[in-house]
Order: sequence, then C-alpha cells, then structure tokens
Amino acid sequence: MIGRVRTLLVWCPDWPVLAVEIVESIPATDPVAVLHANRVIACSEAARAAGVRRGLRKREAQSRCPQLTVVEHDPDRDARAFEPVVAAVEQVVAGVEVVRPGACALAARGPARYFGGEERAAEQIVEQVAQACGVECQVGIADGVFAAGLAARAGQLVPVGETARFLAGLPVEALDRPELAGLLRRLGVSTLGDFAALPAGDVLARFGFDGALAHHQAAGRDHRPLAVRRPPPDLDVTETFDEPLDRVDTAAFVARALGERLHATLAGYGLACTRLAIEAVTARGEELHRVWRHDGLLTSATIADRVRWQLGGWLTGRDRPSAGILRLRLIPDGVLAHAGLQPGLWGETGEERERAHRAMSRVQGMLGPEAVVTPVSGGGRGAADQVRMVPWGDERVPARPAEPPWPGRIPPPQPVTVYSQFDSRAARGDSDRSPPGSPPVAVHDRVGEPVVVSARLAVSAPPLGVRGGALGVRGGALGGAEVTGWAGPWPVDERWWAPAESVRRARLQVGLSDGRAVLLSLAGGAWTVEALYD
Repeated sequence: MIGRVRTLLVWCPDWPVLAVEIVESIPATDPVAVLHANRVIACSEAARAAGVRRGLRKREAQSRCPQLTVVEHDPDRDARAFEPVVAAVEQVVAGVEVVRPGACALAARGPARYFGGEERAAEQIVEQVAQACGVECQVGIADGVFAAGLAARAGQLVPVGETARFLAGLPVEALDRPELAGLLRRLGVSTLGDFAALPAGDVLARFGFDGALAHHQAAGRDHRPLAVRRPPPDLDVTETFDEPLDRVDTAAFVARALGERLHATLAGYGLACTRLAIEAVTARGEELHRVWRHDGLLTSATIADRVRWQLGGWLTGRDRPSAGILRLRLIPDGVLAHAGLQPGLWGETGEERERAHRAMSRVQGMLGPEAVVTPVSGGGRGAADQVRMVPWGDERVPARPAEPPWPGRIPPPQPVTVYSQFDSRAARGDSDRSPPGSPPVAVHDRVGEPVVVSARLAVSAPPLGVRGGALGVRGGALGGAEVTGWAGPWPVDERWWAPAESVRRARLQVGLSDGRAVLLSLAGGAWTVEALYD
C-alpha cells in the first residue's frame, strides 16, 4: 500500500567528519568539527566529549574545545567519499537509492526474504560496509524513508505495523524543521504523536503545505515511497564523448549541460522528477549505475549537482574505473506532474525565469563558473560585508549568518551601490591608497577644517560640505556638495585581538544638497565613499 513500504535505511553517523578523514586524512578520532555558515553541522565523538554540539558558532565551539580542528563543509567531498559505501551496500542488495551523502535506502522486502529476515539482512549490510570500507554504519527499518531514517539513528528495526507508535514518542525536533518545532513547542505540542493527533485540515490551514507534509510524516505515512513508476524511455538524456572523461573539472561542465537538457526535456512534458538514475559506460566497457533521490522536485541546478557529485565519486574514488567515461546517461525516475508549471495567482508560468536561467548557464558554460555571479545577502557590519557573490546555479548561502546583532551595523535603509570591500591595510595605515573603487573625499566643517572622529567617537564639528569623489556612472561627481543632514558615527573595531588583521573605522550617513545620500567611511585619517543610497 502506498506510504507503507517497508524501507531499510543505511546511515553513517557523522558522515561529513568521516568524509574529511577519507579525503583529507584528518583522523576522525581527533576533535573535528565541520562548519557551514559559521555553525557546526557535524562533529566527531572526541569533539562532543569536549562539549561541542551541532548549531554552535565557530567561536563558541573553539572556546569549548581549544584543540578543535575546524573544516568547512564541502558537499562534493561528502558525495565522493560516500560512493564506496553505496557500492559496498550494492554488493549485498540491489535497488539502492542515495538519500544524501551519508545515507542510502532500499526496499526491505527483497533482502529480508533472501537472507531470512530483516535483522539478518541488516547484519549482512553492516558487516559488508565495515569490511569493504572500514566504516561503521547503522541500519534502521520501518514503514517509509522518514521513519526508517529515525530508526537508523536509534539503531532499531521497527516491527511491522508499529511505525506510528515508534514515531509517537519522539520529540517534534525529529522533523528537522526548527521553526516549525519551536512553534509547536510554544503551542504545547511536544511529540510527534501529539502533532499527528491534530486534524489534518487544521494543520494545513495553520501551518501551510510544509506543515501538512510534516504532519503526514509524523503519522508514519511516507508521502513519497521508494517504489515509483518508471518513466517513458524517451525522457532519458544521453551524451557520448569523443575523448574519455577522466577529470572532475571537466565533469562539472558536463554535469551542468546534461542537467539543463534533462530539465528542459521534462519541462516540455510538464513533468519533474524526484529521483535521478545516473548510468555511465567507460572506454573499456565497464558499466556504472547509481540512483539519487531528492526531498522535493529536482531542478536543473540540483540535477547538475548530483551528476557532478557522482562523477567525482567515480573518477576519484578508491574503486574508480580503469578507463575514462565514454558515455553518460541520465534517467529521470519518480516522475510527477509539475504543478509549479501551472499559471499562478498573477498568471506567471515561470517560463521567462527558466529561459533566463538557461541563458545564464550557457554563458557560464562558455566563460567559466565565475563569469556569472549573483549576490546573496547576509550578516555583517559594513555594506560590502553583507553581500556575497556566488556563481550562478550554486547554493545561495550567506557568507555570514544574519542572526547576530552585529554591533556597529548601519541601520536601514541599506545602500544600493556599494563601491568595494573595505581594505584592512588602509584602515591600519599600512597603505596610502584607499580601498579599490572607493572614491576618496574631503569632509569639512563650517570654517573649512577637516572633520575627524576621536577615539571616544566624538565628531570634531558638524560636517558642512563634501568635496571630490567620482561616484561612477550612476553617481557622477560630488563636487562641492553641501551637507543637509547626517547621522552617526557608527564605529567598527574588528579583529582587535589580531593586530595584523584588525580593522578600525567610523562611518557617517550623509544627505547632500543635490538630493543624494552617501555612506562615508573614515579610516587612517582619510574619508572615502563606501556606498551610495538610491
């Protein structure tokens, strides 16, 4: 029955840490933490013993464990290192689907019948992974992928028909939706059983579609089981190469182009897929096959990511093929009608957005991944600090979390044109030049004397005029504009504990008589224009 498929899930605890050990030879027995957006997402057992936990900021984690080795999160590394584990599982059973690096799932019925029971099948898989890869894993079996994942973390085999009871006692944090879990806690709903007991209609009305999906999972019903109908063969995308593919950087461009083709083919039929099968044939006739599943509809970018990860795993793994890849085939699986292609409230179909995305991707394929970038806003004190440029199609993750209060941050509204990243050497007086692109200006008071800011943040006199500063095509030149209003100063004294990297400056928001507004920055006794307001 749909939603009640017995699922076996293989889970490798602390996989990002184990991937670091496999790829970068940093022992997982040492205190190690993997960070994403300046927060711990995984840590070793030694780090946990010292008090490091998921969600901690880097500085707090290092204060709890001074010997902590910090490594940045790398999804490509995790996927490449996980390929031998999936291959080891596939030597015992068939039909393995990669849920994410560190976890893979399969239907439990076949292995249980072959090995004489679910417990025996789980033992065989754990033993095979340990012998082939030297990696410890845990197996969980339950009805559905979600429940099987929680069972794997607890190392349990949930009996048939007991999945709802198993889930009922777990806290709502098991849904891995922090905002929803916090809201449910405030409403007095603390367990998955309490959440599942709420009427489905009321949950949908109060929490929306994502909340309804979580409610479905809390009741032990898998909205997307492993067994999904196979797509028509004409949806497959195949590419044959004149020269065997044996380099990861070349594979990245191939992945992006094939992902675009597959996504365009599916979009032409009004379809999207939730699983992706990747098949490859080497120059010596070796056949490789892997299935990736995704928690949602696969877009062109997510398809490209999984193809790139898989090719990297095949080409750089321990059991890599003896020759380069000559033919690559993408097979969409779990094909569904893409409701997002239907007209929305205002009549949009997303066609223009998809066309622009394909055009950007083509330009990127010709000029390189860094040729097309897009800004991502995040936390920071300066206007330039709050923007990170990421290549088109990559994960849009802020460089810094926006949650901290960021003392010294300029109040809203935010400027529109930011001239450059602040140069710490100019702030320390080690360089006579201004930050690249920041127009230098002179700020004077009523009697023509330069305006300065003391160490106690006292302005020597109210600014009356600003001279100089070629602001570019949009801003023109300041000339000798008079100051009609100003606010500040906002001080910044960053990394004062490291003199070689310290930055100290003060900033003013200034309105000018010609109607413009600028953000001025004082560092090393010199004023520059840091940003321009619209």
